[in-house]
Amino acid sequence: MSTSLDPRISELETQEQAGSYDRWFRERIKRRFDDSRPNVPHDEAIERVWTLVESKKRRHAAG
Repeated sequence: MSTSLDPRISELETQEQAGSYDRWFRERIKRRFDDSRPNVPHDEAIERVWTLVESKKRRHAAG
């Protein structure tokens, strides 16, 4: 049986859901710290995103 959580404290309904989310979140953080790829500066990342957005807009308008 699952233990219900107080909705004022948690967005998850049960302790099992909270535990599952916690394990998933910790694994994501661990993978990020273990990632050996070089970091991308914020300005460069934003520029890449805007370039992609503009490319998609042009492709959508053309087609």
